[in-house]
Amino acid sequence: MTGMERFAFEDNQYPFTGVTHVRDIARGIVVDEEGNVAIHRIYRDDMFGAQGYYETPGGGVDEGESFEQAFVRECEEEIGCEVEILSPLCDVKDFYNLIGRENHNRFFLAIKVKQTHKHFASDGDQMIQETLWIPIQEAISKYEAQEQTGVAGLVRQRELPALRLAYEEMVRQGLCKR
Repeated sequence: MTGMERFAFEDNQYPFTGVTHVRDIARGIVVDEEGNVAIHRIYRDDMFGAQGYYETPGGGVDEGESFEQAFVRECEEEIGCEVEILSPLCDVKDFYNLIGRENHNRFFLAIKVKQTHKHFASDGDQMIQETLWIPIQEAISKYEAQEQTGVAGLVRQRELPALRLAYEEMVRQGLCKR
């Protein structure tokens, strides 16, 4: 995808011991009929420590799926919505050193087409405490205020650029005002 923004971030939270696997991940910003976007409030208490933070909808790309197909599927599972992808936003490469994983994230901007129902399908989905539908500027503010340590810091550095690009694209497409 030429012309799409690309970002790469190192894991500066945990010691690097090598990459043992790569995971393709589809994520994005979903806009509802009122112009609000979906973000998850996550809580985890595992090998990464006890932390709360915000994260966009999305998850791993299954074998045989495109990034687009995975994002549509993940939206139905996590936020209970059928979505229409408006545009790709960016590619982000980041790392989780603690588990030896390199992540290849593709972010999309999408609109909610139809409400269905959530049906969490993965262990990661169980960390979702709630899904907030809020103005994009508020979502950006929540990420800016998010902890900069541990997984919360890694998620913040990965997702804040995508949220900022989504905001610019939403303004350009008339989905929100500056």
